[in-house]
Amino acid sequence: MPNNINILIIDDEVDVGNFFRRLLRRKAYDLTVALSGKEAREQINTGNFHVAMVDLKLPDADGLELLQEIKSVKPNCEVIIMTGYSTARTAVKAIQSGAFDYIEKPFDDILVIEELIEKALEFGKKMLGDTDTQPDWLPIAARIGYEVGNSPAMLRLVSMADKIARKNINVLIQGETGTGKEVLANFIHEAGNRTEYPFVAVNCGALPENLLESELFGHEKGSFTGAANQRKGIFELANKGTLFLDEIGEASLSIQVKLLRVLETGEFMRVGGEKPIHTDVRVIAATNVDLEKAVRDKTFREDLFYRLDVVRLLIPSLREHKKDIPVLVNYFLNKFKNKYGSENMTFSKEAMELLLEHAWPGNIRELANTVDQSMALCDGQIILPAHLSKKFSGKKLAVDSGANGDDSVKNIPVNEIKSYLGNSLSLIKILSADTENLPELLPVLRELSEELKKLCDDQEVCANYSLNLQEVESITVARALSRCKGNISVAAKLLGIGRNTLYRKIKDYGLSV
Repeated sequence: MPNNINILIIDDEVDVGNFFRRLLRRKAYDLTVALSGKEAREQINTGNFHVAMVDLKLPDADGLELLQEIKSVKPNCEVIIMTGYSTARTAVKAIQSGAFDYIEKPFDDILVIEELIEKALEFGKKMLGDTDTQPDWLPIAARIGYEVGNSPAMLRLVSMADKIARKNINVLIQGETGTGKEVLANFIHEAGNRTEYPFVAVNCGALPENLLESELFGHEKGSFTGAANQRKGIFELANKGTLFLDEIGEASLSIQVKLLRVLETGEFMRVGGEKPIHTDVRVIAATNVDLEKAVRDKTFREDLFYRLDVVRLLIPSLREHKKDIPVLVNYFLNKFKNKYGSENMTFSKEAMELLLEHAWPGNIRELANTVDQSMALCDGQIILPAHLSKKFSGKKLAVDSGANGDDSVKNIPVNEIKSYLGNSLSLIKILSADTENLPELLPVLRELSEELKKLCDDQEVCANYSLNLQEVESITVARALSRCKGNISVAAKLLGIGRNTLYRKIKDYGLSV
């Protein structure tokens, strides 16, 4: 790090300025100390600083207002907020307003301060165009299989999550279903100081109230019918670790009361118990509903909401960062390759265009399922539009340009064309499983048959063939059984039919399992 680094300290306590002079003297930084908001504004307007350390509360100024002024006048200056223990919520809001990070006073660890300033300087270099280095959190994300993507919205989100991960504060994650709230919660756990202890997740909307209470707090032997033994709850199992409460908005009001008590006192009692049990957990809650509206509607406790909403992270929907779809697709292709024994499977340009055009109401979970299903239907290495599920079938396929002399289409290898046609038949089979689709399919099949006959006649090729839907179905069922190694349940799921229906078709066509 070069020596011509300018650091601005804004704090009304003279001792704080002297502390930083002693601490940073050996770094040979140029240090300026401002003891008031007035002095700070003079320095901000006349000086050039790389890092500013700003006290949140000054006699004549508010630290958040100074933060906004610094970022307005000197946008490349990274700001670190200094705050007391009781104002952590405001300090977190400062990060959301553009602060690099915050540190609590009194300062307990000098090394932490030095490291924080160094990180702020490195971050400032990246913002000025030095992008050779990757984000500090990237190895953590890679270790847990979290593909963040490259969109600014996702990078800002995960950078924010990384900054608050080491703070012992509760987090509320909001986002639509399928956006990856649990994955983000796990990232916060892995990036924090509790990674050596458990990360425990529970879906508050998946269990009835009596079971959820037992799941959260445990129960004593004989406390209710079926309680044959004492059982620890997840607050006890997650001690010193992280507890992820998914769909917290679905918890009943009585459960909310008990959750509030744990967050306030760090104590709970098992169902049927009489002795309080102490727990030290970090709570990360998630919801896809508007909790503020739920508070207004009296379906969610206001005091619990504010206990959980110390830091709020909003995950954007996939349609808000569609540029990440190719990156996510490649991630899922790699994730599922062992399942299908394919190392180099890719999506064709036309198939990728259909993915980019889709609205993705199910977000990343829907994208993962789409990639999984497409790989199951593809016999070759290139996933074509025909391999996509029927929700994409209404989209226009960009393959008709060959009729106009497009060499890129004419030069498609014959094996790819065979794979495309073969999997088109598989798609027809899946669509025809629902008899309501047959009236719409038959005209298409009839037109295809006529075009094939005409093409063969024009080219003087023997056209003695028949298009028999039962033959297509028999081949498709046999292929599914082969791919699934005779597993009836998996093959039925792949074909989109019931197990009994598949058994009947195996018998009708005389297929072996």
